[in-house]
Amino acid sequence: MPTTVHAPLAGVVRALADVPDPVFADAMVGPGLAIEPSGAGVVTATAPVSGVVSTLHPHAFVVVTAEGHGVLVHLGIDTVQLRGAGFTVHARRHQEVRQGEAVVSWRPAEVAAGGRSPLCPVVVLDGAPGDVTPLVPPGRPVAGGAALLRWD
Repeated sequence: MPTTVHAPLAGVVRALADVPDPVFADAMVGPGLAIEPSGAGVVTATAPVSGVVSTLHPHAFVVVTAEGHGVLVHLGIDTVQLRGAGFTVHARRHQEVRQGEAVVSWRPAEVAAGGRSPLCPVVVLDGAPGDVTPLVPPGRPVAGGAALLRWD
């Protein structure tokens, strides 16, 4: 049964190859897309799928569907170095969330002002490249909550 992965925030879709981190750019974690956040001020990242929050850090989280499909959302690159500063966590580990429910809020412009990339990889964990179909091509805008990927 296919899983639709929704955009956790609004922005411009980018290819994973454009992410300035080889772990994401080379799809070592898994296939997916990245989103360059749009808008100023606080941006809230939402659950890309319904499921359970299996991993939760201020800068990244994983939601696992009932079918066992894990989706990673990483808020910016090298943001682990911020040790949670500038991030507000709205969910708890092991919490059930619905697609579109708030998980973490942050300020992408502040991340960029600090010299880090605000690009947000949205990655299908344990997925093969041929199993994931982009629903929004790189370079196009995507609304938060809109269908982003299909995982077959």
